[in-house]
Amino acid sequence: MPIDLVSLGETFEDIIFHDLQSWPVLGQEQRCQRLLRTWGGGALLTAVASARLGLAVKVVSALAPAAQRFLKGENIKVRNLRRAGESHALTVALSTLEDRAFVTYPGVNEVLEERFLKALATLRGRHLHLALEPRNCPAWGLALSQLRERKLTVSWDFGWNEELVHRPGFGQLLEQIDFLFLNEAEASLYGPGLDWSWRPGTTIVKLGKDGCLAWSGGRKQEMRGLAVKAVDSTGAGDAFNGGFLAGLLSGQDLPDSLRLGNRIGAASTLCAGGLEGLPRA
Repeated sequence: MPIDLVSLGETFEDIIFHDLQSWPVLGQEQRCQRLLRTWGGGALLTAVASARLGLAVKVVSALAPAAQRFLKGENIKVRNLRRAGESHALTVALSTLEDRAFVTYPGVNEVLEERFLKALATLRGRHLHLALEPRNCPAWGLALSQLRERKLTVSWDFGWNEELVHRPGFGQLLEQIDFLFLNEAEASLYGPGLDWSWRPGTTIVKLGKDGCLAWSGGRKQEMRGLAVKAVDSTGAGDAFNGGFLAGLLSGQDLPDSLRLGNRIGAASTLCAGGLEGLPRA
């Protein structure tokens, strides 16, 4: 079966302490009755959200053996870039009803950029979604130009990184991405705020419970969020990405793809962790 979506980027084992009533105080112990061990990272969550909505999906990442088995159980193809003896990445999340905080051990993710760039040479599919921080922006810019020649469209979710805006070639890289995913804080970090009418391509700004907005062709499209009783917002942005891409690659227009992104993002908040709330078609 031809691949609709290749999701490339970092993955993590997630240990989530959720339903915390308040943040821990330094020097004190806080006990938590709700603990979840699962798999996360933007590349994995976006892939699973899209695959459960009917897309043919492949993940390119550095995966622990159990994560690789999990993805195959979701009928997702895998290219595992982790070598023997390398430690997979791990994140501990502390989650209250209002917000969350993370501590991450990056493991093999620290050395993956060159392997990712090399993997693009043989990549096959209709669309590539990137979920990682680019360190060598000129190299990624060249890679995206080559992908465009092969008729692949590209989306990217950088996540939050204050150093990224100062890296050579970042501004030029922004202009080469077909679909750029940001949250509200990232929209102000990487650009002028909520007005991204200047950028070629489509820019989607995720606004949490308030929904999202998109800039495409200089025009703004707003989509109201869904009212849900959220349990944990971990991974909701990546779930939105998966829903949006599932709509887009299934032939839906921009407004309907945004609506589907909102629905899948909201659904993911109904359970702890990024995976458990993701619906199936």
